[in-house]
Amino acid sequence: MNQQVVSVAFVTVAHHPADPGLALTEVDGAALLSHTVRGLLGVPEIDLVIVAAPERCAKSFSAALGGLPCRVESGASLRQVFTAVEPSLSPGATVLVHDALRAFTPPQTVRHVLDAVREGASVVVPVLPMSDTVKTTDETGVVTATVDRDSLRSAQTPIGFSLRAFRSALETSADPGLADTAGAITVPGDPDAMRVASAFELTLAEALVAGGDREDPL
Repeated sequence: MNQQVVSVAFVTVAHHPADPGLALTEVDGAALLSHTVRGLLGVPEIDLVIVAAPERCAKSFSAALGGLPCRVESGASLRQVFTAVEPSLSPGATVLVHDALRAFTPPQTVRHVLDAVREGASVVVPVLPMSDTVKTTDETGVVTATVDRDSLRSAQTPIGFSLRAFRSALETSADPGLADTAGAITVPGDPDAMRVASAFELTLAEALVAGGDREDPL
């Protein structure tokens, strides 16, 4: 690749052993993975989309993506996949890490993350206020307290990193994710950015696609 990449989005399925299979689940005739990648490709600020595929899934992921102009890189971890991509990145590149199962994240949420990194933030996470009542319990399961939810947030993806921050994250985790975002700046998330990982969430996803009254999905 001759031109250096200024912004790269990694689509990952490293959270749970079942996630690669779930990423191939069809919604409106296309795999969730395909919805995710197609949407990212539609954000002009993103120069390159990389699907980080477990080695056993590279062929099935490529088939599901149906020739979309992204790269499928197989590897045992995101750290290994990044090694293959790093030489093409510009020194000030922005790195996004996006959960393949958050296939309907609105483009505006992605842009909020990109903008915050470009304005100087090292790590950025989209979040939503916590709406549920949260309890703490003891070892026997008895409720001990109600947590003040005013400061609680539900974290989503994409996570945005400066290149320096992403390299630093890779030093402590082979697959940086939401657990590695202490100190991150937050931007508004969106309810549509849910993880589609259950039968109920698949029903919601089908309804989102059928509705057709929102931004094109990610």
